Amino acid sequence: QVQLVESGGRLVQAGDSLRLSCAASGRTFSVNAMGWFRQAPGKEREFVAAITRRSTTYLPDSVKGRFAISRDNAKNTVYLQMNSLKPEDTAVYYCAASSDGALKTQAVQYNYWGQGTQVTVSS
Repeated sequence: QVQLVESGGRLVQAGDSLRLSCAASGRTFSVNAMGWFRQAPGKEREFVAAITRRSTTYLPDSVKGRFAISRDNAKNTVYLQMNSLKPEDTAVYYCAASSDGALKTQAVQYNYWGQGTQVTVSS
């Protein structure tokens, strides 16, 4: 099994920056592609960013240019750098991991999930 623990979420002001971290433990040798999703109250879980083990990345247009995903394989950690935050970025942010190596944008494609970390952006 793989355990994922997110950290870094907090209350910030619009325009601020925030970096989320997600540390993997357990059978980390099985972790390949990783990603970030978010879920706001009353809304479906939304894809935010994905990264392969070799750090090929993909982000949707909704966050491209403001968010960036990176990883440190030696530390089994993936990061989400969020800049120019907006109130509509408020959500619980989830880290996900897959044993497959290809970039993934759908939640069902991931095997492992963290518990989430709350990001609140005030106007």
